[in-house]
Amino acid sequence: MRGVVPVLLSVLVVHTGCIRDELAVPAHQAGAAVTHELCLEPGYENQLWYDLATGTVMASNDKTAWDLSFESGETGWHIRLNGSRAMWAWDAGDVPMDQPTDTAGFGSDRKYDRPSGHADSTAIGDWRSGQHVFVIDMGTDQQGLSMGLRKLQVLSVDGSAYTVRTAALDGTGLAQHSIAKDAQREHTMFSIAQGVVPIEPVHSTWDLVLTRFTTEVYQPIFLPYYQVTGFLTASGTRVSRQTTADFNAVSLADTVAHPFRAERNAIGYDWKTYSFETNSYTVDPSIVYIIDDAQGYFHKVRFLDYYNQVGDIGCPQFEVVSL
Repeated sequence: MRGVVPVLLSVLVVHTGCIRDELAVPAHQAGAAVTHELCLEPGYENQLWYDLATGTVMASNDKTAWDLSFESGETGWHIRLNGSRAMWAWDAGDVPMDQPTDTAGFGSDRKYDRPSGHADSTAIGDWRSGQHVFVIDMGTDQQGLSMGLRKLQVLSVDGSAYTVRTAALDGTGLAQHSIAKDAQREHTMFSIAQGVVPIEPVHSTWDLVLTRFTTEVYQPIFLPYYQVTGFLTASGTRVSRQTTADFNAVSLADTVAHPFRAERNAIGYDWKTYSFETNSYTVDPSIVYIIDDAQGYFHKVRFLDYYNQVGDIGCPQFEVVSL
C-alpha cells in the first residue's frame, strides 16, 4: 500500500451558486470546476472541518482531543460519542458510580453511534428516564492502542448546561462536571481530562467533516461495525447522490429524480473501494453529489482520487462546481 505521511492542507477558493428560497443571501454566479484536496495525518489521526463556499478548512483537531459531544440547543439533550476513535457505550443500569462496575454483558449489548446522525440511533440514547450509569469504551488513540473504559452518569440538563459525573471503572476518580452549552456551536465537545473544548466550528461556517467513523460494511463480507474514512455533514446540510452520472451534465434539476437526504453520512465513505488484489483504493468519478450547504448555496461534487500526487493515502481529491 502506498505510504502515509503528513501533508499540508491544500484548498482553493470557490464561489457559491444558487440559494434556498427562504434565505436572504446575495445571489452568486455559477462557477467553473475547481479541484480541492484535503489530507489527513498518518493513521487518520485528525478530523478536518471544511466549508464548501470558501474552500477552507475551518478547523482541525487530533481525534483524541474530545470524548463526548453534547447537543447545544436550548432544548437539546442528546449525547454522542467520538466515532473517529471507535467508541462504544453500554447501559449498566442503576448501579453506584463510586463502586466497581461489573462489565458482564458489555460485549453483547454495547452500542455505537450510527453515522446517520439520527437522534434515535445514538449509543447512549434517551438517558432522561433515569440516572443510569453508562460504561464507555474510550476507543483507540493515534497508535491504535486502547484508551480504556470509563463510567458516565448524566444527572440533568437544562437550557444552558448539562451536569454529569465520570469515574474509572472501579469507581475511583469520581468527578462531577457542569458542561455549559456553547450557543455558537451545534454541539459542545467535552474531554473528560480537559473539560469543554472548542472543536466543532461555529454555526453555518462548515459543511463537511473528513473523519473516521464506525458503520456497517457489506462487502466483501458483512461487518456490523467497521472503521471507515469519509465525509459527514453538518446539521442542515443536504445531499443528493447520483450514480453513473455525467458530471458535466448534472444540474440542480436532477434533484427531482434524486431527492436530497439529510443524514450525516449521505456522502459517507463508499465513493471509494478497496482492492485486496492491488492493496489500494480506487475512486468512482461517476458518483456525483449535489450539496445544499450551510449558507443555502448549491454545489456539485465528484471525487477524483484518494491519494495525493506523491502517493500518500487519506488525501481525497474532489472537483466542485457552484450551481
